[in-house]
Amino acid sequence: MKNDRWVYYKDIVPEDQGNGVVRRVLAYSDDVMCVENRFEKGAVGALHHHPHTQITYVVSGRFMFEIDGEKHEVKAGDTLLKTDGVEHGCVCLEEGILLDIFSPYREDFVKD
Repeated sequence: MKNDRWVYYKDIVPEDQGNGVVRRVLAYSDDVMCVENRFEKGAVGALHHHPHTQITYVVSGRFMFEIDGEKHEVKAGDTLLKTDGVEHGCVCLEEGILLDIFSPYREDFVKD
């Protein structure tokens, strides 16, 4: 829940996004949100945009990302910056995990 100081992974219910993507909303407040996304090989994060700044940290796997029409392959340890309104998406090349930080938080990701 919003503003929880301690968020334990074991207590977070995974949300199946379909097509090989599972989301877990981690800690968040009005200003910032941390989200884990697990991708199966071949899963697609469709091109989209939103009014949030987003930083993505590649925890594991390999992905082909497109940001504002530019494509790059990324792997564990890489980070990506997607500013407010910029179109972006990805294809998972090797099963992996992305950790997303949003500012402000994604109201559409929570059900409070």
